[in-house]
Amino acid sequence: MNFKLRVKWSAFPLHPETPPAGQSLEDLFASSPIDLQRKLADFKKVAAAEGLPFGRRTHTYNSRLAQELAKWAEAEGAGEAFHDAVFRAYFADGKNLAKIEVLIALAEAVDLPAGQAEAVLMQRSFSAAVDADWDRSRRLGITAVPTFLCDDRRIVGAQPYDVLARLVAPKVA
Repeated sequence: MNFKLRVKWSAFPLHPETPPAGQSLEDLFASSPIDLQRKLADFKKVAAAEGLPFGRRTHTYNSRLAQELAKWAEAEGAGEAFHDAVFRAYFADGKNLAKIEVLIALAEAVDLPAGQAEAVLMQRSFSAAVDADWDRSRRLGITAVPTFLCDDRRIVGAQPYDVLARLVAPKVA
């Protein structure tokens, strides 16, 4: 079965209250009954099975500026490369995505001009685009990432390839 698939990234307000300096995962999940160390070990195992980098995470960081710069990177034709670089920086290297210098370095790493990246961040050029994504996620009742949408169907959470393939397969009448 051959069909074309277009993936569109959408920004999501995951813990938008996180301060620019970040927040420890222990503090973030202090009121939750989860075993944080076990959950992180599970994530690391799943990531390894999928060939994805996953380092020792101790903090969460505010990703709003990264989302804005990603919208610009997409407009410049470097969206996939930038998303990959941000994933590695955050999940493998533990970088603070709220820091402008981190984001500019990530843009440079995928051959986007540092000066333009800085201007986008300083002028908040893609703020409205991220606001629109956040509003859309609220309207659709999305409460977790990742959430995959295709027509009127959705899947929440990291999923194996076959589950995603079924989601995007054309409906049979």
